Amino acid sequence: MITVMKVDKLSVSFDPDLGDAVRDAAKRAGGGLSGWLAEAAQAKLRSEALGEFLDAWEAEHGSPSDDQLATAAAELCLDVPDAPPAV
Repeated sequence: MITVMKVDKLSVSFDPDLGDAVRDAAKRAGGGLSGWLAEAAQAKLRSEALGEFLDAWEAEHGSPSDDQLATAAAELCLDVPDAPPAV
């Protein structure tokens, strides 16, 4: 069975050093350049969406306390050396 996938071809320009680094990263990941760039773009979009969500949450609920941040870091198994211990 042949699956047809719609793609949107883009032309992008990079500083030569960044272009080399991106090609090397894609090669190390064992995939193609297009796939690597698509994953990077998806990660950037998720990061921006998370930032927007957190901004809206803070606007409604206020900034999280140090205890809340420490608890979240502990639950997510994040190594945050300067965070106060969770209670």
